[in-house]
Amino acid sequence: MSDEVLVEVRDGVGVITLNRPRAINALTHAMILRIERALTEWAEDDQVRRIRFEGAGERGFCSGADVRALREDVLAGGDGAVQFFADEYRVNALVADHPKPTHAVMSGVCMGGGMGLAAHCTQREGDASTQLAMPETTIGLFPDVGVLFPLSRMPGRTGEWMALTGASVDCSSALWAGLLTEVDELTVHPDSSWLARARGWIDDCFAADTVADVLEALTSSDEPDARAAAELISTKSPLSVAVSLEALRRARGMGTVGEVLAQDLTLARNFMRDSDFVEGVRAQLVDKDRAPVWKHAVGGVGSVGADEVLRYFEA
Repeated sequence: MSDEVLVEVRDGVGVITLNRPRAINALTHAMILRIERALTEWAEDDQVRRIRFEGAGERGFCSGADVRALREDVLAGGDGAVQFFADEYRVNALVADHPKPTHAVMSGVCMGGGMGLAAHCTQREGDASTQLAMPETTIGLFPDVGVLFPLSRMPGRTGEWMALTGASVDCSSALWAGLLTEVDELTVHPDSSWLARARGWIDDCFAADTVADVLEALTSSDEPDARAAAELISTKSPLSVAVSLEALRRARGMGTVGEVLAQDLTLARNFMRDSDFVEGVRAQLVDKDRAPVWKHAVGGVGSVGADEVLRYFEA
């Protein structure tokens, strides 16, 4: 387990390397706890001036948490999944509030739990290979790890688009949206990125009050990309999409990452009790049939009542 996270100090820089390249550095519980120990020790170590996160291999920084293991725990009736989330969110808070400058090298794939480490760093570096995403609605979860804080502060309603569709953004769009602070590529022009160009229809459609209204606006739009977004959202867990929209809009009114993480923990506990998570992971990552049977499959998003959504926010 110790080899899955490499920890060292190089010339005053504390370097944490995620080292599961065959799994695109997916985070296990042991990895989370090792990262926490390093961050805690370095906060008091005067020899460490900065902290840097890297991912081993060529495919990406981090593909997220090892959700297959979390699914197995839920199926076994244990509390390991909830404990994982509690520990993971504590580490996310450590990154966000760390007294030392933090730097994430977000090459290749960076999504889910990887975003929870990188998106809260003070320096967020991408390159031409960068692909950022929060695809949790695909597996019956919600965008967690405190990332609804930066998503809710993206220009206009682009954060809603990213949270509900689970779609990825490249380095130019991520730089334009504030998810990256810099890119190692001189030809990147953020104002001409796809997301910047799409903001008009995104703002118009995703400003609607409910997911059903958002889908109606997207479907009736003259923009092909808007209609494609509607089709994409319609493949996600209706429950996850509805809760994610409410969670993002609540996050927009919160002042700190810590507040968002507290909301995430309440949601995670409730999702592990009753949600589409087990089925979503099965369809996407276990059986890989890409044919999930969602709890609200008959009525789709419109069948997820407001009261049902609000119950997931109750501690």
